[in-house]
Amino acid sequence: MTFETLGLSPALLRALAENGFSAPTPIQAQASPLALAGNDLLGGAQTGTGKTAAFGLPLLQRLSKVTPAKGPRKPRALVLVPTRELAVQVADSLKTYGRHLHLNVTTIYGGAGMGPQVDNLRRGADILVATPGRLIDHMERGSAKLDAVEVLVLDEADRMLDMGFLPPIKRILARVPKERQTLLFSATFEPRIKALALEFMRNPQQVQVAANNTIAETIVHRVHPVDGARKRELLIQILSKRHTDQVLVFGKTKHGCNRLAEQLETAGLRAVAIHGNKSQAQRQKALNQFKAGKARVLVATDVAARGLDIPDLPLVINHDLPMVAEDYIHRIGRTGRAGAQGEALSLVSPEEGGLLNQIQRMLKVDLKMDLVDGFAPSRPIRLDAPIPKNGGGQRQGQRPARP
Repeated sequence: MTFETLGLSPALLRALAENGFSAPTPIQAQASPLALAGNDLLGGAQTGTGKTAAFGLPLLQRLSKVTPAKGPRKPRALVLVPTRELAVQVADSLKTYGRHLHLNVTTIYGGAGMGPQVDNLRRGADILVATPGRLIDHMERGSAKLDAVEVLVLDEADRMLDMGFLPPIKRILARVPKERQTLLFSATFEPRIKALALEFMRNPQQVQVAANNTIAETIVHRVHPVDGARKRELLIQILSKRHTDQVLVFGKTKHGCNRLAEQLETAGLRAVAIHGNKSQAQRQKALNQFKAGKARVLVATDVAARGLDIPDLPLVINHDLPMVAEDYIHRIGRTGRAGAQGEALSLVSPEEGGLLNQIQRMLKVDLKMDLVDGFAPSRPIRLDAPIPKNGGGQRQGQRPARP
């Protein structure tokens, strides 16, 4: 199956091709046709299976069929997610897929100022990605109007229930039109999920795909503890010693990736960067330079690196830990392919101890910590440390009481 056979619009197909997505994942192949046909849907899928596109592409296709009204617009699609980091991730993906459509995507979540969110809602949004607690806050002040919602998505419903969001979810569901399409995605279909579906969905179709969070046994994992301010210095030392390897380095922000690539170049290491602010032509040029061996280091954000096909990559380095633990799997999956040996190196600062703990709990294994002479951090890495609001410099957020 291809994206063309799903019946997607040329604008969506163009965006997918530009971002290197060539074929649907299993959840997309199974769920998207049902959603495109207008069915309510129960989708069993974990993070990393491509579920955002599974609901995002049908959602964008449906909204694009109607020319948006002039002036401020009420949300016609609402995507509920459990955490702020997932809200940002889902919104970024929807913007990527819908880059050639005239649709506005807005996010609202806790831990950020209300003022800018109110302003964005006043300007109008076609798609609203929100965490339940903050959406309730906006509903109470009258800044979020849900009476025009045609498509409702509950993403990672099991996590939302685990976090105690059932009461706010029910309040929100009571405010959206009954005549709507509802898409619910969850890693499990436990009784409370099915009870929620029976209460608020109409004859939902059900699809389930196996978890994709598997790691090649040929990958060696290693953690280098280091102060955040000295990560770049340590990275340059590692790359200078391993001068024969091509390396994919994951950075935390678009601007940070650009700056890091420039600093590596200054240190005499051929490096290129890809991220969402670069045009498709610029990204393709950088990728071609890397694949041809003209650049040794490719510095990328998570979003820009999705869909990359880089064979025989011996080393992946996390300059910063990912926003969500599952993304560690996707990052290191670029190495150790087809039985080849691979290595995943993470530079971890004391502020990232909580993030490292999340990754280890997901992997069910302790990652080996190797101190590099001269780079011992000023304080030890504590796995029980709270996750800072900026995720140790990232857009990772500590789960607030009311996201």
